[in-house]
Amino acid sequence: MRPRGLVGVAGWRTNSLKTWFVPGGLLLLVAAGVVGAPWLAIPAQSFDFYYYSAFFVGALLAWRFHSTRVMFALLTLVLGHHAIEFFSAGHMVGAGPGRIAYETIALLIPINFLLLSSWRERGFVVPAIASRLGLLFIESVLVAVLCRPGETMSPGVLRISFLKLQLFGWTQIPQLALLAVLSVIVVLVVRLLLYRKPVDHGFFWSLSAVLLGLQAGAIDIVGDVYFATGGLILATSLIENSYFLAYHDELTTLPSRRAFNEAMQALEFPYTLAALDIDHFKKVNDIYGHDAGDQVLRLVASRLSRVTAGGQAYRVGGEEFSIVFPGKTMPEVLPDLEALRILISESSFQVRAIPERRKTSRGTDRRTDQPRKREALEADDKRGPQQLSVTVSIGVAQHGGKTSMEDTLQAADKALYSAKKGGRNRVECAGPRRKAARGGAR
Repeated sequence: MRPRGLVGVAGWRTNSLKTWFVPGGLLLLVAAGVVGAPWLAIPAQSFDFYYYSAFFVGALLAWRFHSTRVMFALLTLVLGHHAIEFFSAGHMVGAGPGRIAYETIALLIPINFLLLSSWRERGFVVPAIASRLGLLFIESVLVAVLCRPGETMSPGVLRISFLKLQLFGWTQIPQLALLAVLSVIVVLVVRLLLYRKPVDHGFFWSLSAVLLGLQAGAIDIVGDVYFATGGLILATSLIENSYFLAYHDELTTLPSRRAFNEAMQALEFPYTLAALDIDHFKKVNDIYGHDAGDQVLRLVASRLSRVTAGGQAYRVGGEEFSIVFPGKTMPEVLPDLEALRILISESSFQVRAIPERRKTSRGTDRRTDQPRKREALEADDKRGPQQLSVTVSIGVAQHGGKTSMEDTLQAADKALYSAKKGGRNRVECAGPRRKAARGGAR
């Protein structure tokens, strides 16, 4: 069961672009500026301090936030970088164990990042730690075997060429490894568009830093800076994720009630507030189950994030949402809210009928030894996939200048109640500006 279209893409807003570049892109830009400006004359000891501090802080934060994904991503960077430096003896080489280590690590890092970013976070429990340690152990043994003394070239698969070598004269990264890095970056971008998770931002920008580090040979100060920046970006993503969870609803990714309360405190006259509620939401949960209810919430939230006229939508609890229009009057936002109501009512998704909880079998009746309500359960099972659509009721109130914020909230709630009482699937205005209700029951 999935709403038509991409939920995250549908809700994408121009002002959200800053989340792509802060802090990960900004940190990488600073790192590129430092390594590209030798006139800064920064002591080498400072780079060493930065390198170890970045990974130490990252590991500490990963442990504090119970993130095995970030912890093992940091281990991947540290082990991979040190393997390249160890086998190359700190010098760029064109053949031998150093080159083999470079080509192998360049392929393994993006593969590890793809796996770690895809795995569900399970915290520091034995099964999660064991599986991730097992992966790193196998990869370490592989690198050690391939880079044993006397070997001059890596296996042919690591050096496979898809295009003419002349086209890749600008980089020393093997084509297979470069394809792996770019492919994983694309996967992370798609995942960001869908879910907009801060940790995915961390993996995206960290892998971008690794790509620059590999391009620089992954050794010397330049390699240290880029790999350390990759680790620092992962660490900051944990802080961003904590902030995100504090101010955003995890299910819908809309700002939460805490963010709504703070936004309301900062508002100045004039502004307009809309209170929105999903019609018959309890019936959706009762008939189709809570998974279907969650999908309905995501569907509505994705449409709310499209609201125009400078509005910002919030999930304030259950199936209740609020939209704040700073600097807007009620007549200015009514056409946008009506368009939003229509957009939601015309959206639908496919759901396979799930037996209603009141009709599902609850085991065997001890008096008759027969399954309870089996007929109703079988009848429900015969129903195939169905198209499910929902509607919303909206109440709108404008701050009157002399009224308090609480009065505006109550006025919007009363208008919402009037919209529901008047037949649902409509926009209702509060106060003396009350207009004829729009929309109608479905």
